[in-house]
Amino acid sequence: MEMTRFDTAPITVDGCDTVVKLWKNRCEAYGDRPAHREKELGVWQEYSWAAYYDGAKRIGLALMALGVRRGEPVLILAEDRREWLYCDLGAAAIGAIPTGVYTTDSPSQLAYLAQDSGARVLFVENDEQLDKYLEARDRMPGIEKVVVFDRDGLAEFSDPQVMFLDELLALGGTEAEAHPARFEDALAAVQPEDPRMLIYTSGTTGPPKGAMVTHRNILFQHVAGEEMLEFYESDELLCFLPLCHVLERLISVELPIGHGCTVNFAESPETVFENLQEVSPHSFSGVPRIWEKIHSRVMILRSEAGWLGRHAFDWALGVGEKMARAREEEKPVGAALKAQHWLADLLVLSNLRRMVGLSRARRVTSGAAPISPELIRWFAAIGVPLIEGYGMTETSGVATINTVKANHIGTVGPALPGVGLRISPEGEIQVGGACVFGGYWNKPEKTAETMTEDGWLKTGDVGRIDNRGCLTITGRMKDIIITAGGKNITPAEIESRLKFSPYISDAVVIGDRRKYLTCLVMIDQENVENFAQSRQIHFSDFASLTRAPEVRELIGQVVAETNRQFAQVEQIKDFRLIDILLTAEDEELTPTMKLKRNFVNERHAALIDEMY
Repeated sequence: MEMTRFDTAPITVDGCDTVVKLWKNRCEAYGDRPAHREKELGVWQEYSWAAYYDGAKRIGLALMALGVRRGEPVLILAEDRREWLYCDLGAAAIGAIPTGVYTTDSPSQLAYLAQDSGARVLFVENDEQLDKYLEARDRMPGIEKVVVFDRDGLAEFSDPQVMFLDELLALGGTEAEAHPARFEDALAAVQPEDPRMLIYTSGTTGPPKGAMVTHRNILFQHVAGEEMLEFYESDELLCFLPLCHVLERLISVELPIGHGCTVNFAESPETVFENLQEVSPHSFSGVPRIWEKIHSRVMILRSEAGWLGRHAFDWALGVGEKMARAREEEKPVGAALKAQHWLADLLVLSNLRRMVGLSRARRVTSGAAPISPELIRWFAAIGVPLIEGYGMTETSGVATINTVKANHIGTVGPALPGVGLRISPEGEIQVGGACVFGGYWNKPEKTAETMTEDGWLKTGDVGRIDNRGCLTITGRMKDIIITAGGKNITPAEIESRLKFSPYISDAVVIGDRRKYLTCLVMIDQENVENFAQSRQIHFSDFASLTRAPEVRELIGQVVAETNRQFAQVEQIKDFRLIDILLTAEDEELTPTMKLKRNFVNERHAALIDEMY
C-alpha cells in the first residue's frame, strides 16, 4: 500500500523548535509578569514567569544531580498547582519525560506506572499521596527517590528514600552555582522528536499504555490552534481538570507558554464553580459534566425563584434562544429582536453570566466526551459561546474544533489546518498529520496495532464527515450495540440527551445482543436531593434516595421525554438507578468523570438482568 506523505517540515514558534526553548524565551520576555495564581489562606497570590523559570531550573538541575538521564520518565503525583508545572518543565528541559499520575490512582495503579515507565524519581504532593508509595514500595523497587511537596503532617517523618521539595530546590541552587550553564546546555540539546510528555491512557480495555507526545506534536498544536482560536497575553485561564489529562495539559501548560496567558489554579475540583466566579476567565475548557452541572444549577435556581423571577428568566431565555437560532441559521436579525435582546441581556442574561463566572468568556470549550447539542444551544441563548472539539491523547490533544464564528452545533468541527481526517470502510475515524503521537512507551506492537499501513491513526471512534468537512462523532467502535434483531446502535447520542436533564449525572445504555435497550442511570445527588426535600420525600442516604418512588417517577419522565427524540428501536424500555454515589476514586469512573461501560456492566450485572 502506498504511504501517505504528511508534511514533515520543521515546526517552529518564534524560531523555537521545542516547547522548552519556547518556554525559556517566554520566561525571559515576560519576567515579572504573573504566570500563575493560587489561593493561599483564601487570598489569590501571584507568581511570575521569572519564578516559573527559576523554580523549574532548580528542579531540573537537582534531578540531574540525582542521576536522572535524558529520555527517562519522572512521575508527578499531585493536584493542579504551580509546583506541578515547575516539575514538568524542569524535567522536560533536561530531556527527561514528565509523567503525570492521577491523584485518584490506587497504590497498585501507582506501582504499575512506576514499573512500566521505569521511573526512578517520584514527586508526591503530601502525606496522603506519600502513603500510596509507602504501601506499595515493595512493588516499585525502581523508585530511588521520592520528593514530597508539602511537609504538613510529616514533621517527624524520616526515610532515606524521601526528601522534601525545599531540599530539592536547595540542591538545585547549589548545582546552579557549581555548573552555571548546565541547565541551559541540556535544554538546548532537546530535539523536536523527543517526548515532551508521557501520558498514560485510562486502560479501560487493558493495562494503561504510556503515549509519547513529542515536542513537535505540541508545537503543531500551537501553530494549528492559532489559526482557529484566539488567545491573548491578557487572558486569564482557570485550571481544574487533572494535569495528567492531555486536554488540561494543552490548555493550562502548553498554550499559555505560547501566548503568555495567566493560569489560575482552582483550589480543588469541589471548588471549581466558586473559583470560576472569582476568576471569570476569558477562555475556559471543561468536560461535558461541568457544563451539565452549570446548566442544572441555573435551572434549579430558576425553579426556586418567585413568580416574577421565573417569568423574567423564561422571557429573557426565550429572547436569547431566538437570537442564538438566528445566528446559528445565519439569518438576519431584525431591529425588534435586537432591541428585545439588548433589554433581556441588560436585565437578566448579563447578571446570569456574572453569577456563573462567565461574564468575560469570549469562548468556552467542551471536550473529552460527547455533549448534548441542546446544551450548547442553551449556553448560546444566555450569551456564552460554547464550542465543541475532538481529540485524544494519541492526537496530542485537539484534532478538530469548531470556532465561535463558525460553530456547527452537533458536530465537533473541521480538522485543524494540517490534520488529515478520513472514515474507514468500517466507519472508524482515522487521523493523520503532525498531531499524531510518537507511539506507546516500550510497546511497539501496540503502536503498530493503532496505526494503519499507510500511517494514519486508528482512533477507535465512529463518525461521519459532512460536506463542510465537519466531523460528527456517533460513538466508540467497541461500544456499538447490536440488538438481537441485528440493529446497530451507538449509545453515545442517547446518553448525552439523557444527561441534558439536571437530574441525571450519567447514564449507560445497555442492549448488546438483547431484544431491546435498557439503561443504568446515575442521578445528580445535589439536584435530586433538592427535588426530594422540596416535596418532603423521606430519604436517609443516597441509596434510599434512589429507591424513592417519586425519584424513580422523575427519572422515568426524563427517559420518556428522551425516547420521543429517537426511533422506536432506539428507545429505552426500562431503566435502573445505580444506588452507589460514585466518585473519581471508584473504578467505574474515569478521572474526567465518565462512566466506564465495561466496569458498570460487570459491577451492576444483577440490575441489568432484572430488566430482561
